[in-house]
Amino acid sequence: MKRRPHNSAALIAAVAIAAMYALAGCRGDTTSSVDAPEPTAVHLVRQQGAELLQFNTADIPGLTTDQVREVELPAVLETSGQITFDDRNVSTIVSRVQGRIEQTRVSVWDNVQRGEKILALYSPDFMTAESGYLQSKITTAPGAGAGSSDFSRVLSLAAKRKLELLGMSDADIAAIKAPDPTVWMRAPISGIVVDNKAQRGMAVNPGDVLFSLGTLKDVWITADIYEDELARVQVGQEMSAVTTAFPDETFKGVIARISPNVDPNTHTVQIRCEVQNPDGKLKPQMLAKVSIATQPGRALIVPLGALVFETDAYYAFVEVGAGTYERRQIAIASWSTAGYARVVSGLKAGDRVVSGETLRVNALWHQAQSESS
Repeated sequence: MKRRPHNSAALIAAVAIAAMYALAGCRGDTTSSVDAPEPTAVHLVRQQGAELLQFNTADIPGLTTDQVREVELPAVLETSGQITFDDRNVSTIVSRVQGRIEQTRVSVWDNVQRGEKILALYSPDFMTAESGYLQSKITTAPGAGAGSSDFSRVLSLAAKRKLELLGMSDADIAAIKAPDPTVWMRAPISGIVVDNKAQRGMAVNPGDVLFSLGTLKDVWITADIYEDELARVQVGQEMSAVTTAFPDETFKGVIARISPNVDPNTHTVQIRCEVQNPDGKLKPQMLAKVSIATQPGRALIVPLGALVFETDAYYAFVEVGAGTYERRQIAIASWSTAGYARVVSGLKAGDRVVSGETLRVNALWHQAQSESS
């Protein structure tokens, strides 16, 4: 079952409905004005907060209804997703001082190792902090007591901590022999340079992001599932993914996160799958087909002829009594059987909906709305 991208569901249904009614309109052009439908008396009544349309169904000979049916879903839940970095494996190099970039050694897409020199940053702040550190390590004056030695040790630790906060590593701090305003910034992790904002000679300020690094050993695949499928998935559930770049290779993983929010427009929930990528074949922004082994589920389907699309939403007319219909907004998804759409929300199994002359009924609805205003 083709599932994603989720906007395709509405697009497919809209195209099918438009084609169906366009064909009906072309056929209607061949009829004479004598065959035009007679005006139909309509009433709009309000019951328990709902607006109900009432008219004589005999005035619309082609009107038919169909039942919303519940069908079985397969045991494998399929959807599509997009590959992204695992943000737990992404790190940035941020300037902690005001200064100037003297030299850079890497560029975008380069592989770097943790501790590797990335860029040389010039700043008087480094020289000041290094001077304080070296001063704190000078032996106290002859005759100083133990208390003075303890105080010197505290000053030395504070001076070292200041250098650490400026981004210097322990090895670089230990190697300081004389104050130097230029310090090499090192890679905090092993990975790939995914963003480079540093250029030689560029002035920087505290907080400026200079480089972003990421690793592809493990990646995330973010996918959408419909809200009525939420009970079929859980954190830790195994999944597999296939990409168009490597159609013969299956990548294994597990569902690591399930979003606490439901998209009100598509009635979908995002899941985040942690997938092993030892060879680095999966790249960020790649699309993947995701398969999740799960228990069989149920889905509601409705004929496409029962749907009316207006502005940015779908509607169906539900029969609630003889000659009485309620216009409901529904959310749909694509379905594997031609001529049908999957109902995500707005209808329930057993509801009877207008499936023939739906546009005529919709016109009566607007007529009744106009007359009641």
